[in-house]
Amino acid sequence: MHTVVLTKGVPDFREGVVSFDEDGHLERGNTPTTMNPNDEHALRAALQTRVRHGGQVDVMSMGPPGYKDVLREAMESVYADDLYLVSDKQFAAADTWATAITLATAIQHRGEPDLVFAGFKTADGETGHTGPQTCWCLDVPIITHVVALDVDQEEERVRAKRLVEGDVSEIETVEAPMPAFIVADPEFEPSYRTARDRLERKRLRADARDRAETAEEHVTMWDHSELNLDPDYVGLDGSPTIVSSVDPIPKAPSEREATVVDPDDADGMSAVVDELAPFAGGD
Repeated sequence: MHTVVLTKGVPDFREGVVSFDEDGHLERGNTPTTMNPNDEHALRAALQTRVRHGGQVDVMSMGPPGYKDVLREAMESVYADDLYLVSDKQFAAADTWATAITLATAIQHRGEPDLVFAGFKTADGETGHTGPQTCWCLDVPIITHVVALDVDQEEERVRAKRLVEGDVSEIETVEAPMPAFIVADPEFEPSYRTARDRLERKRLRADARDRAETAEEHVTMWDHSELNLDPDYVGLDGSPTIVSSVDPIPKAPSEREATVVDPDDADGMSAVVDELAPFAGGD
């Protein structure tokens, strides 16, 4: 069983960490990068699959050299074996389609796996397009919004429960032949039902601890020439869509006025309650 997990570095949007210029635009160079939160669900799904069925797990990302830290974090999460960073100035400013072409080519260059895992969207782009578009380039079946997963290696099929959101959320069970592409839903919860699963997870964690200390030795970097990608079809030149404009994020007030109320002041406390009542939705 060979699996690949796609992950991405995104700006750390925590208050007090993110940096904006005078116009309110994000300054990526001055804002720390962290692993896309939704990718954690894909990593959990891949780890569960490895614990139950063995094999190798690789983690792949596309981005600048600084994304090695994101890959190292992912390695610790999924106890990955090898890390792949697709990095080249020619890939800069790619939209989801150009990103999908690049990632699919890199996956095929590595050797097409049995399963590819991805999170359902990124915290910065929010489109949810890259995973399905990468799957389309690979020409394999896709199962989205997966909340539970199992693999029948003998039949070479993957079975999943997926969330169907409509007027009422429903769970449906589907299956597909492998190789296949899995998009993990935030509701995905890994299950290690047997003692054998829990012991295997413990063993993998011990092996990965040493490997993570030398994570950079396990990173393979590829540029467009190594993947035989035409620069006209990747990065900004290969992107059929562009971001036309960005609304500045409103700045928080630099100063806030505070009113100090003595808790023993009944009239003062009553005034505070009256002021907060409309925001509590009560009468």
